[in-house]
Amino acid sequence: MLQITNLHASVAGKPILKGLSLTVNAGEVHAIMGPNGAGKSTLSYVLGGRPGYEVTDGSATLGGQDLLALEPHLRAAAGLFLGFQYPVEIPGVSFVQFLREAANAQRKQRGQEPLTGGEFLKLAKEKAALLKLDMEMLKRPVNVGFSGGEKKRAEMVQMGILDPKFAVLDETDSGLDIDALRIVGQGINDIMRRPDKSVLLITHYQRLLDYVQPDYVHVLAGGRIVKTGGPELAHLLEEEGYEAVTA
Repeated sequence: MLQITNLHASVAGKPILKGLSLTVNAGEVHAIMGPNGAGKSTLSYVLGGRPGYEVTDGSATLGGQDLLALEPHLRAAAGLFLGFQYPVEIPGVSFVQFLREAANAQRKQRGQEPLTGGEFLKLAKEKAALLKLDMEMLKRPVNVGFSGGEKKRAEMVQMGILDPKFAVLDETDSGLDIDALRIVGQGINDIMRRPDKSVLLITHYQRLLDYVQPDYVHVLAGGRIVKTGGPELAHLLEEEGYEAVTA
């Protein structure tokens, strides 16, 4: 599904990723943990195509397609979804209209028929119910007036509507209380736990992994993967810190 090989990337001329390699197969959930400044968010931005993040070496493919050669909207159409640590607010833009336009833009790129208004509303209600999000909230401007937990749940609704092949979720647990964490974790499972889909979870804490059991946990430090294990590795990090595996 996702194949990253010897990836090097810089921001403002400063090297951040320094030879990162990672393989995520279809049907797998991988978690990446690591100290601040290790390159976790940089990895997500590089995969998503954020301007200002320069790839200086290496490759990244999604389903055999060269991800780095595509513009961000084409990466999304190819099946990539990027969940942000801090979802942005877009005043004046209806969330429900934003979601319908995004879904139909991707469907057009894939050669599919656009969703009618009725079809879209049925889909949106289904996905909102999964995340226990009131449909009335989706009639507001994008994320405006939303709490941190509501923004993350709305983002998961967006993921459900867009139906990506591969989701990169950058600290989705940030700002979530206990109830929202459980709801979001279950939402990830309901939407993405499929044989033809994969997830890369970037997190600081083990708590989200109680709900979304990863197949593999990786430690990212100094711009590369330094340790890989199963879910037990996350518990070790929680108990002993990163020095236990990076020293």
